[in-house]
Amino acid sequence: MDWGMKNRLSQLIRPDGRCFFMPIDHGYFQGPTSCLERPGETIKPLMQYCDALFVTRGVLRSCVDPALNKPIILRVSGGTSMVGKDLADEGLTTSLNEIIRLNAAAVGVSVFVGSEYEKQTLLNLAEMVNRCEDHGIPVMAVTAVGKEVEKREARYLALACRIAAELGARVVKTYWCEKDFDKVVAGCPVPVVMAGGPKCDSAQQVLEFVHDGLQKGAIGINLGRNVWQDKSPAAMARALQAIIHEKASVKQAGEIYKESSTRK
Repeated sequence: MDWGMKNRLSQLIRPDGRCFFMPIDHGYFQGPTSCLERPGETIKPLMQYCDALFVTRGVLRSCVDPALNKPIILRVSGGTSMVGKDLADEGLTTSLNEIIRLNAAAVGVSVFVGSEYEKQTLLNLAEMVNRCEDHGIPVMAVTAVGKEVEKREARYLALACRIAAELGARVVKTYWCEKDFDKVVAGCPVPVVMAGGPKCDSAQQVLEFVHDGLQKGAIGINLGRNVWQDKSPAAMARALQAIIHEKASVKQAGEIYKESSTRK
């Protein structure tokens, strides 16, 4: 691995081997999103707790302060929407020149294994790896399932993660699953970070699944809605930071959340 690749990965993954990525790219397929109507304002109180921001080029340019001292993971696949026929019908949306110009530390590409557009999205990933490897830019594969939430089980996730790694992804983002998540991670030869998926019913649920996933081998999280849609976003971000980087238990993180949410 060359110096540039190592350097960028070291920006994303802390010396303890763990990471907390904050995605705010949801508008690329679902438009205005609750609590993300003004992305720049949403992230201001949260960035002190996370390690990197996952964002589209449009929101990065228009809403994110260029003085931000956090690495950027640039969303580079898209072209579909919630009202379209199929969320899986994605293409690549961002050129290599744009990725370099925006000083991205990494890029993110969705793959839809098992969908009608499986081959297209896997080749999107391969093409972006081909382009970025020459410039030392890591590619994060996002094992998306679109509207088919029933696919979030270990056998499918393990398949999707392994294929993404085989195609050259340096990091894979996937969903946590209650059963056999350790097998998903064990079958993937590159680091795995957990996606948040739909907003959980309670802060306790978020803390529990994140803690469990880390114990089973994930190196961190890429959580958006379960943070900035929480009733106390900064408290949730602080509690998650404690689990990830301070090895806090669920109980300890819950106490941090409670204390932080009541602090003026």
